[in-house]
Amino acid sequence: MRPQIAKSGNYSRPKLLQLVNKIGRLLIGNGLSCLSLDEKVLLERACARVGLEDFGDDSFRQPLRLILHSFEAEAELNFIGRLCVHHDLVRLLVNRLHLIEDRRRFPEIAAEVIRRPIFITGLPRSGTTLLHALLAQDPAHRSPQVWEVMYPSPPPEKESYDCDPRIAKTNLQLKSIDFLMPEFKTVHLIGAKLPQECIAITNHDFRSHVFETMYHVPSYRAWYDQQDKRPAYEFHRRFLQHLQWRCPGKRWVLKAPSHLLGLSALFQVYPDADIILTHRDPLKVLPSCASFTEVLRGAFTDHLDKHLLGQEVASRWEEGARLTTECLRGHHGLPGDRFFNVHYTELVRSPFSVIRRLYCHFDLELTEQAEQAMRRFLAENPKDKGGVHRYSLEEFGLDPAAEKRRFQFYLDFWGIQLETAA
Repeated sequence: MRPQIAKSGNYSRPKLLQLVNKIGRLLIGNGLSCLSLDEKVLLERACARVGLEDFGDDSFRQPLRLILHSFEAEAELNFIGRLCVHHDLVRLLVNRLHLIEDRRRFPEIAAEVIRRPIFITGLPRSGTTLLHALLAQDPAHRSPQVWEVMYPSPPPEKESYDCDPRIAKTNLQLKSIDFLMPEFKTVHLIGAKLPQECIAITNHDFRSHVFETMYHVPSYRAWYDQQDKRPAYEFHRRFLQHLQWRCPGKRWVLKAPSHLLGLSALFQVYPDADIILTHRDPLKVLPSCASFTEVLRGAFTDHLDKHLLGQEVASRWEEGARLTTECLRGHHGLPGDRFFNVHYTELVRSPFSVIRRLYCHFDLELTEQAEQAMRRFLAENPKDKGGVHRYSLEEFGLDPAAEKRRFQFYLDFWGIQLETAA
């Protein structure tokens, strides 16, 4: 067991949550099914909830078992953590049952073609979310919204897309974030009708970086790092076909920093994909990412080692930065002309200069309607809308000089200037 680390810096658990966890500790050993992370219990509960039994092929079972092992042996979940993990795993399994049944009933879903999708990726906290949200405002674009990823069945319909009852259901559930993670609104913008990351799609196949982001699961992470990422992207494509069937768009705009770690597999499944790479000073990326991860994990465990978290984040995104530079140097045989590079500082300072060059690079039409929608979004969602996000390298045990040396190759390759202290 890792020692309990006092919460400090950005994360401070509300007293009510502390009380709930204290009472809940007495219930964890009582065999309550709502706290079980047993594979058989989870599968049976999902089947009983919807009266279906076909989960598709069995390839999801190994990653499911591995993540369950990590939850039990490593994540040190508190009462609320176990409750939330159980609930979310059942939701994912229920969605999986529905996805298989929908495809059986409507085989035409499998004929849907995903043409020339745009993927936004880059180091986390480097503007990927902002850029995704802006591009999603273009009526020609189709981005998976939070509500339809949380509840994808039945497949969404164009006529009811903006008033689907699942939107209200999702917004109601998202209110729990304010209770569980009061600081969340200062680090990330979320809403039922905002675009969702791809990791929330692939977690339905239990091959996803979402798990290492939200929980301490090192053995699962080590296993997944060694796996071929193609199966995850094949599942991702089937999910998009499902969403697109009755609600198409001209092109998909998708996003996740973790795409950096699977670009070769991405191009195997989406050979005509276009990639937007975002870049930012890693001395800002690392503490911001670590702070965000602390907020996410802090709700679910009482044992959060901030220095260990800092090293975990630094090593993960050093790998991401190296893969970014290698792919542009042609080391992985990826098509260099399919990439467009965005620097965070320019995106924040002059977003429409970046947008216009991006549209030109990919030969897209930026209509007046699209630009006005993007401007409205920026006006309604100013920087620091949810509060100022404060962080530092030192609070996560990271030395600025050492991290600058670690990422010097990345700074030099992309010509990135260090940002001034916030």
